[in-house]
Amino acid sequence: MKLYPINTGHFKLDGGAMFGVVPKVLWQRANPADENNLCTWAMRSLLVEDGDMLMLIDTGIGDKQSEKFLSYYYLHGEDSLDLSLARYGFGKEDITDVFLTHLHLDHCGGCIAYDPSREHLIPAFPNATFWSNEAHWNWALDPNPREGASFLKENILPMQECGQLKFLAEGESIHPDIDVLLVHGHTEAQMLPRIKIDGVTVVFMADLIPSTAHIPLPYVMGYDVRPLLTIEEKATFLRQAVDRDYYLFLQHDPVNEICTVEDTAKGVRLKEVLRFTEVFEG
Repeated sequence: MKLYPINTGHFKLDGGAMFGVVPKVLWQRANPADENNLCTWAMRSLLVEDGDMLMLIDTGIGDKQSEKFLSYYYLHGEDSLDLSLARYGFGKEDITDVFLTHLHLDHCGGCIAYDPSREHLIPAFPNATFWSNEAHWNWALDPNPREGASFLKENILPMQECGQLKFLAEGESIHPDIDVLLVHGHTEAQMLPRIKIDGVTVVFMADLIPSTAHIPLPYVMGYDVRPLLTIEEKATFLRQAVDRDYYLFLQHDPVNEICTVEDTAKGVRLKEVLRFTEVFEG
C-alpha cells in the first residue's frame, strides 16, 4: 500500500466559526486572521494505492460553482486536485473509489463536474465508486437550517443518479487494512478512515480535529451540530491516539500535514508535527 497527500487548494473561513466559543485572543496565536476575521485553511485529501485500488478520500470544493459563489470562500494558492494527482502520475479516470467522510461542500464538491457544454452535471471520476453511508446521505438530502448551505444538491444527487453511489454499513470497510470510525458531533455519521500501513496507523481526521489548533477539547467549530458530543468524541479518540500511537492526517490545517499527540498536565496535547514524507514514502 502507498499513500499520497493530495492538496486540492486553500480557502478562507471565519475564525470565530472555526473555533466556536474560544476567544480570538487565544485561537489567533495558531491561526492568525486577516482584516475580515478570515483564516486560511487547507483542503487536503489523501490518495490510497493498493494493487488495483486507487482510492481518493474526499475531493475538495471543486470548480463547478459560479464565480460569485466561490468568491465567498476566497479560494487561493497554486494547488488543485488535478495538479496534485498528476504530480504522482494519476488522473481522475484512474480513481477506482472515492471515499467521502461527509457531504459538506468542501469535502465532496469535486465529485461532480460539468460536461464540456456546461449544461449537464457528470461524475468527475468516471470509473469510481462513490462511498457514503445511508444515515449521512439521508441527513444531507433533508438538511437542518444550520447545515443547509453546506449540503448542495448538485454536489450530491448526481452521484446516485449516475449509478456510482454505494453505502457502507456500520462496521463495514472496503479494504482489510482500513476501518471506519463513525462520529456524529460535526454532522450525522461522519466517517473517519483509519489506515494500517507498514506497522503504523494513520487516521484521516476530516472535521473531528481539522487542525493542530483543534486538539484541546474546548476548541470546537461553530459549524458542529452537536458540539458537546464532538467534545466527547474527541476525548475518546485522543485517548486512543495516545495509547495506540496514531498519526493524525490533518485535512484543514493550513501548514501541518500530520501530527501526533501526548499526555500532558493540561490533558492530551500536540506532541509533534511532521511532513508527510517523514512518515510515509510516496
